[in-house]
This record gives sequence, structure tokens and C-alpha cells, in this order.
Amino acid sequence: MKKYLNKYIITLGIFALIVLFLDENSMLKRMQMNQEERELREEIERYRNDFNESTRLLGEITADSVAIEQIARERYMMKLPDEDIYVFEEDLKK
Repeated sequence: MKKYLNKYIITLGIFALIVLFLDENSMLKRMQMNQEERELREEIERYRNDFNESTRLLGEITADSVAIEQIARERYMMKLPDEDIYVFEEDLKK
């Protein structure tokens, strides 16, 4: 009886190793795929937020010429010919 029990335990152990580590759909691969899915979902959300912000800025620019000047001054450090610009290190860190 004990002889048969050992065979079954060994068989179940081998089966568990195959399922957990060696199979095409192993637990390790599933965990890696879940991690990759989480990262991709975060990236999608980041791109969605960037898109919404860009759309909002585009709406402001098309509706208001003052917004164009503000964006040019803040982002691209453009100035009028008779102006001087002073850039502080704290502003560059942002």
C-alpha cells in the first residue's frame, strides 16, 4: 500500500512542478504577464492624461491669443524685443 502511495505522491509532485514552472501557461509566466499588463495600463492612463491636457491647451490657444503668448513665454522662454528674461534655478527644476 505504501509503495502505491509513494508513486502517487511522486506523480503529483512532478505534475505540480510542470504546472508551476515548465508549462507554457505556468504560474511564473502568468505573474510576469500580470505585471506587464499593470505597467501597460499605467502607461495608457499616462498617455490619456497627456492627451486630455494637450486637448485643453489646444482649446485655449484657438480661443484666446493671450494664451498663445503665455505658453510661448512659459514653455519656450520667448520674449518681446524690448524685454529681458531672468531665469531662476528653482524654475528650471520644475
